[in-house]
Formats: sequence, C-alpha cells, structure tokens
Amino acid sequence: MVETGHHHHQPPPIQPPPPVVVAPPLGAARGPLFPPAEQLLQLNYCIHSNPSLVQTVALAFQHFVVMLGTTVLIANTIVTPMGGGPGDRARVIQSLLFMSGVNTLLQTWFGTRLPTVMGPSFAYVISVLGIVNDISGDRDTFSDEHGRFTHTIRAIQGALIVSSFVNIILGYSNAWGKLTRYFSPVIIVPAVCVVGLGLFARGFPLLANCMEIGLPMLILLIVSQQYLQHIHSVARPMLERYALLVCVGVIWAFAAILTVAGAYNHVREQTKSSCRTDRSYLMSSAPWIKIPYPFHWGTPIFRASHVFGMMGAALVSSAESTGTFYAAARLAGATTPPSFVISRSIGLKGIGQLLEGIFGSIVGTTASVENVGLLGLTRVGSRRVVQISTAFMIFFSIFGKFGAFFASIPLPIFAAIYCILYGFVAAVGISFIQFANSNSMRNIYVLGVSLFLGISVAQYFVMNTDVSGHGPVRTNAGWFNDILNTIFSSPPTVALIVGTILDNTLEAHHAFEDRGLPWFVPFQRWKGDSRNEEFYSYPLRINEYIPSRFL
Repeated sequence: MVETGHHHHQPPPIQPPPPVVVAPPLGAARGPLFPPAEQLLQLNYCIHSNPSLVQTVALAFQHFVVMLGTTVLIANTIVTPMGGGPGDRARVIQSLLFMSGVNTLLQTWFGTRLPTVMGPSFAYVISVLGIVNDISGDRDTFSDEHGRFTHTIRAIQGALIVSSFVNIILGYSNAWGKLTRYFSPVIIVPAVCVVGLGLFARGFPLLANCMEIGLPMLILLIVSQQYLQHIHSVARPMLERYALLVCVGVIWAFAAILTVAGAYNHVREQTKSSCRTDRSYLMSSAPWIKIPYPFHWGTPIFRASHVFGMMGAALVSSAESTGTFYAAARLAGATTPPSFVISRSIGLKGIGQLLEGIFGSIVGTTASVENVGLLGLTRVGSRRVVQISTAFMIFFSIFGKFGAFFASIPLPIFAAIYCILYGFVAAVGISFIQFANSNSMRNIYVLGVSLFLGISVAQYFVMNTDVSGHGPVRTNAGWFNDILNTIFSSPPTVALIVGTILDNTLEAHHAFEDRGLPWFVPFQRWKGDSRNEEFYSYPLRINEYIPSRFL
C-alpha cells in the first residue's frame, strides 16, 4: 500500500552566527609578559652567596664610605649647638661609628639577619636639639662651652637609655609584629617609597652647596657605573661594583686640587665649609687611638621631659627601619620579612639604643637607607659583605686619625651618591605593587593619598621647625611637642600611619585579593613558606638556646 498525502518538511534549524574572532593582545596567549617575581633574579650575589675575599673586603669598605656621610652630617648638625669644638666632633663621630658597627653585627647575627647597615638616625635630631635648647637656658651655670657640651651629652645619654625600653618592650612583646600583620603590599609601597623619597633634602639641595664638586660626582658616577660598563665584558663587573669608590677618589682629589689652588680663598663661609677639603679640622683634632668605653663622657643625667621627647624618636626610627627592612629583603634576594622577624629586630634595636646611651652616642641608630640602595647598585646582597664592613667602622672608630681622614670628604660628594641610592630604594618600593591590583581604584586612592601626605605633612613640619628644634606643635608641655613634632616630621612614619588606616578601613574585607594579601600572608607565618626558615632563622647552634617564639 502506498501512503498518500502531503509530506511536511521541517525547516532546518537556524544556525547562530559564527563568533567574531578578535586577535588577543600581545602576550595574552602566554599569560602576562612580566609575571610577579617574589625575588629579584638579576642579583649577582644574594643574601647567602658571597664574593671572593678580596671583592668582599672592597665592597665592605664601600659600605663604610657610604654610611660615613650621614654620620658626619649628624655630628655637624648637633655638636656645634651643644657647644662642642672640632675635637668634640671628632670623638662624637668615633662614638657613632663604633655603635654603628656593634649594632650592625647584632642585627645581621640575631635581628633580621638581613644585610642592613645600622647607621645613625636623623629621627633623633629634633629631640636632641630640644635637650640642647633646654640646657642652653642654663648657660650661666657652666664655666665654658666644653662644660656645657659634656653636660648636654650626659643628658642625651640618660634619655637614650630610658627611651630604649620602648623598643625593647614593643619588639619582644611581639606588639610590633602584630601591627605589621595589618600591612599589605598596598601599604608597603608608600612606606618603602617614602623611605627613599622623603630624604630628598639630603640629595640635590645638599649637592648644590658646592656645585663644582657635587655635579661632576653625580654625572661621573652615572656614566661610569651605568654606561662605561658596556664597553668590555671584563669592565662590567668591576665598574658595576666599584665605580662608586673610584669616583669618590677622583672627585675628592679634584676638590683637594681646587682647595690648594686657592679657588675658595675669597668665597662666603658656607661655600668654604662645603667645598674645601681642609675645613672640617677633624684630622688635626682627632686622637690617634681612643677606645670607646661605657660612660666615657661621665654619669648619665636623667630628666623626665628629655626621656619623653626621645621616646617619639625611638618610635619613628623603628617605623623607618621597618620600611627599610622590606627594601633590603628584596635587594638581597630574600622573601618579605615575616612579622616575628621584624618584631625581634625592633626589640634588638632597643637593646642597641641602650648600648648607645651607655657608650655615649648622641643619637640612636636606624637601618641605613643609603646602604640598602648600595645593595641594588652593586647587585651584591651578601650578608657577609655588610658584616665585614663593621670591621672598618670599629677600626676607624678606634684609630681616630685614619677615620678623620675619610670623614673629611666634602659632603656634596656624599649628596651626589645619595641622589642615586635614595632613588633606588624608592623604586624598590614601587615594585611591591606587582603583588596587588594596580588597576583597582581603591588601591590607587590609598597609594596616592599615603604617598602625598607622607611627603607633604613631613615637609610642613620640617619647614616650620627652627634651629633649636621647636616645631609647629607648641604647647606648654615640651615633651609632648617633641613627640608629635618628631613623628610628623618623618615621611615614612606619616605614610605608614595614613596607609595602614586607609587600607584597613576602606572595603578591606571585599578587597582581600586586590590588596595582595593572598601573596603576602604566607610570609607572615613561620611555616607559611619554606624559605622563611632559610633566610631568617638563626644558625643551628643558637636555635637550641633561643625560645621558638622569637625565631
């Protein structure tokens, strides 16, 4: 039987249009062109690896020369208002060098174990000038200026000794470590950036005091260290690591020739003191041999108002050191320092300040920003290099004539070096943004406000502080004034305060990943990353005697 009727054919299904193929952006198929790197890979030597002995000694001497500039600048700033002469200034520089050597050894052995030089800190200058001004009011009670100088330095010793317990308690109670757990890469960026950028006054403005020495030094260092190294493969490692020493020697000799030739015979006094190589009078007044010993200036004098002012400086130097430690870890090829490592280093820094008070230093120490920049400039982040540099600090602090010879290098030469080293540290701070979302409007807001206020607020306080240390905060309580003026005169401290508050209150929980915390949190715990133990633990023989909570 044949079926009759109409056959109903179903229409074919409508096909969707073919997808529009858009060419992927360059590098999209392979992921990001420059993925985040927890450790810098272009370092020649990292924290554990060491150059040959000859290279280590040369690099260590370079670290000593770089930290010498800040040491001399602090002594010049404080000793004259205290009533001291060139001989007193030479002995103060010896004390500062000796304590820098001791504290650097302590930090590299038992503190952060990072290759950071612990140099004298400008954070203490306002508090010290407050003590100087307070004692200067009783000028009639002293028979001569040297008597006033000795009395003042004994008062500074007393303030350093008592205020050191602030850092000891904050560190070894782990309070400082708990504070750093509120940090994220978004906070670390402005904190480390402003550690470098906040020191702009010690760069070109100081260099410009003697342009004919400072500017050639800056140009020669850039050209020889960055451009000439490409001439020959043999020249590259030599110029990359030692160009700074060569440039200092060449420009220092040039300055000496100008001095002898009479180029500065008929110029104003400030130009003479900046340019001439014979104006410091350190060589003639420094003792041949003087071993620092406890209380060599006399018995410390304790006064409550001096102690409270110095406490603010102790807090500020700890905040500045914290930012510098993050930069040092990156330039040494280590991972981000965990919170317990930062905490024990602050506690040890307090012990170091206690020793400074006992041995007669005029300021406390902080992690030296310029020496961290030198790690990056030479691409050598070896811990041993920094430990060997302490031998130079201690040697030249005991044999005063030799130390005074190098301390007479004109300051504009150091300022030219700092123009590069401070900028290097600031750029390392910027590199931390790779771990956070740099396209987040929230992060951009926190970064921008923290960076700007860090520099701007501190600049207001610095501009409105007179030579005797009186800042914008002027209440009847002098100690209260010193604390606030010191805290808000420090760019890294202001940036750290503003950044921490904003980052932890603005949509903090919703922006957990944007803030970079998935990368950052593992480094904050002892077993969070296997490299923590590799970089920051004590040698095995010491582990047996130290409680595990501080390791």
